[in-house]
Amino acid sequence: MSLTPALRDATFRWIADDPSAATREELQGVLARAMGGDAAAREDLADRMAGPLTFGTAGLRGPVRAGTNGMNVATVVRTTAGLAAWLKGSGASGAAGLVFVGRDARHGSEEFAVAAAEVMAAAGFDVRVLPGPLPTPVLAFLVRAHGAVAGIQITASHNPPADNGYKLYLAGGSQIVPPSDAEIERAIEAVPAAVSVPRASTYSVVPDADVDAYLDRVASLPSGTARTLKIALTPMHGVGGQFAVEALRRAGFTDVHVVRSQAVPDPDFPTVVFPNPEEPGAADELLALADSVDADLAIALDPDADRCALGVRDGSAWRMLRGDETGVLLGSLVLSTVESADPLVATTIVSSSLLKSIAEAHGARYAETLTGFKWLARAGDGLVFAYEEALGNCVDPEFVADKDGISAAVVAADLAAGLKAAGRTLLDALDQLALDHGLHLTDQVSLRYTDLSLIGATMTRLRAEPPADFTSEDLLPGADVLRWTAPGVRVIVRPSGTEPKLKAYLEVVEPVTDGLESARAAARTRLAELRERVTALVS
Repeated sequence: MSLTPALRDATFRWIADDPSAATREELQGVLARAMGGDAAAREDLADRMAGPLTFGTAGLRGPVRAGTNGMNVATVVRTTAGLAAWLKGSGASGAAGLVFVGRDARHGSEEFAVAAAEVMAAAGFDVRVLPGPLPTPVLAFLVRAHGAVAGIQITASHNPPADNGYKLYLAGGSQIVPPSDAEIERAIEAVPAAVSVPRASTYSVVPDADVDAYLDRVASLPSGTARTLKIALTPMHGVGGQFAVEALRRAGFTDVHVVRSQAVPDPDFPTVVFPNPEEPGAADELLALADSVDADLAIALDPDADRCALGVRDGSAWRMLRGDETGVLLGSLVLSTVESADPLVATTIVSSSLLKSIAEAHGARYAETLTGFKWLARAGDGLVFAYEEALGNCVDPEFVADKDGISAAVVAADLAAGLKAAGRTLLDALDQLALDHGLHLTDQVSLRYTDLSLIGATMTRLRAEPPADFTSEDLLPGADVLRWTAPGVRVIVRPSGTEPKLKAYLEVVEPVTDGLESARAAARTRLAELRERVTALVS
């Protein structure tokens, strides 16, 4: 691969337009090595300049590095300038245009948050920056509570350490949906060079009282009175540790033990391969701590604390609950305590169907949406609970219209403490749901790709050759999703929206007619067979 004049010239232009000395020097070094004949540097340069990061409903995510195809100050400046222009076009400017800016503790987050705040301030918005790295749900709460026109959170959630991102909330505190993403992307394309975008330091810092308002709201969520509960907790090197402990303390849960090696924010996430509680092994240190202190409940937050995973003792060993198990437990609790006359609960098309049965038993409305809280938050009026199987739970949609790991942790503690006081556990509660509604077992096949073209090719092949003994449904053009169903079986196949993965979501439903253990054995056998078959189909 040779260094083309077009690539060389584009690189020179980017360097000239970059407002950051650090990334100018970084890209100059890569260019010099590429021009000197270094093949690896040429490949690296081509990837860095392969085009701008795509602005979608999840905002931006990418590696922190110089170049058009990276998260850096220039990218953040131009993205924010495009957002400001789009907001002004919708009439949200000047004194009425309140914007909150928050961040996590990843590499570059502080610098990116300042750059975003400065661009919005120079554009005439009332910009308020959160005081340090804080959980993403705090920003979503503030946007909704203060009637802001937008909220910008610098975070890559549970992505690998090299990544960072730019997440956007609009009025009401919900994530953006089409066509707003495409409109904003077009506005970004019209922005001039980053070095020429005006910036001003006329923003203010969010007072502690506003952050306390979020904590006080979360602390008010428990419906029970039991508080005797020993909790093991990990923020997984993210920003949720001290914040979650304080939220639990205000709610009355004071016996909390934090995984020491993962307690302090660390952008390198040194003790985990991927800082995602879903990943195998990610919660090992948490479960070891839970076992050593004889905890009643284990709680894992992802790095920006919008996801919450629960761990329980199952016999002699500890295990993490699946996202569906956590979701139906929390949903059942909310439905049993909610005061709404016509409540609505929602989940996504890839989650377990058990919530639907639970809702029917409570006389509540039920909705399914496409994956992502951008859709769940808009499921309908009267929403009191929503969850997605990827560990996202919204237990207080009136105040946070997005997934929130902190509030989910507090409500889970409330549930576990109430069960403990009655001599029961979360697993006992799951068994009762199985007896009442049938045993629902779920699993997931997840294939990670380095060649992203293979994901599309696999979906094309599966559309052309669906399994003959399933009813096959293609959700295109609305979504790149395949749904296969048979009696008591459902499979959903789709590309991940945030990671280079193809995912298949499996569910089997087994009636409990000859006892729970018999049903569980039959369901596990069916699920294992289904997993083996689907793995072969999608590989």
